[in-house]
Amino acid sequence: MAMFEYKAVTPAGETLTGEMEAPSQELVIARLQELGNIPISAREVGSGLRIGSLFRGRRGLNQREVGDITQQLATLLGAGLPLDRSLGILGELAENERVRETIEKIRNHVREGGSLSEALEQRHGIFSRFYINMVRAGEIGGSLDQTLNRMAEYLERAKELKDGVVSALIYPALLVVLAIASLILLMVYVIPQFTPMFEDFGGDLPMLTRVVVAVGDVLQNYWWALIATVIVVVVWFRGQMRKPASRRVWDGRFLATRWLGDVIAKIETARLTRTTGTLLVNGVPLLSALSIAKNVMSNTVLAEDVAEAAKQVKTGSPLARALASNDHFPRLALQMVNVGEETGKLDEMLLKVADTYDREVKITIDRLMALLVPALTLGLAVVIGVIVMSVLMAILSINELIA
Repeated sequence: MAMFEYKAVTPAGETLTGEMEAPSQELVIARLQELGNIPISAREVGSGLRIGSLFRGRRGLNQREVGDITQQLATLLGAGLPLDRSLGILGELAENERVRETIEKIRNHVREGGSLSEALEQRHGIFSRFYINMVRAGEIGGSLDQTLNRMAEYLERAKELKDGVVSALIYPALLVVLAIASLILLMVYVIPQFTPMFEDFGGDLPMLTRVVVAVGDVLQNYWWALIATVIVVVVWFRGQMRKPASRRVWDGRFLATRWLGDVIAKIETARLTRTTGTLLVNGVPLLSALSIAKNVMSNTVLAEDVAEAAKQVKTGSPLARALASNDHFPRLALQMVNVGEETGKLDEMLLKVADTYDREVKITIDRLMALLVPALTLGLAVVIGVIVMSVLMAILSINELIA
């Protein structure tokens, strides 16, 4: 017998945490399900295993592979094939050994009598809590193929948004790298070549030239200190983000930033509404859906707002009014949610809200990237212009000494 720590969501939307002694993780999950709860995680005390926030490809499969598996499995199940046979076909079609091994482990677990959601939960770090709970809801409702189709669509939209951001950042990132490399070359190798010549002629160099030369000396002689400083700052910041109290403070600061806060609010709104709407479509109660969606969100301030909204919904308050109790969520989204509640089509309206804000996020990011490239180019031109001006001023001062 081993001791397991578990976290689950009750039908009323409350989060349960505790410990249970059992021979295996599967029995812990089964026991929680028998009690009418939705298991979120169950791990052996001291094992140190945790499930990622949405997906962690470095510990297993990447996002594209998970999406492909989901879509292919949904297609096979929709064609009437049994789960075991469908997993066998996926294993034969696997594009690499890593994917094949993962599918075979899932299939073996299913063959031993376990459910697909339990098999997915055994693959620690590959499938998110949201993914596993969606599959579990599909199994309970007898619509696993439809649920997997919705998950495939969800993953595809998330991948499209991520790919769009990455593609938009490629050129600015290259520009930044080239700019930094050019500046380092000028400050470390070019400017020092002029310094001995300036010193031979005597006289005082212009202030701008002295500043540029001093910066070049720092880069040339203390580059290691600058790198160490950057590393220390990064490590410190990551440590701050691991502490709940500090994480909340930083998330609040990010959310309060004018442009960044608007983008974060839209991204988190799309994530909340798509997760909640997808769960509602699969028959999960609203309170349970909100509790699961809260765990999917990355901004702790907004996650706390959702938790508070769930408490108000539990007492009979409409969802739109509960979410409007703070000023963090966009007004348009709240109006659309209110319309969905009034028409009795909350699940459909939540998905429409998610589509709307996915598009808005993409448009906003495209606009920011369109402004970023000229801004970086102008900034680089100004810095290089200052360096060139410092050299010209020094040359003019030397000419005056000679004259």
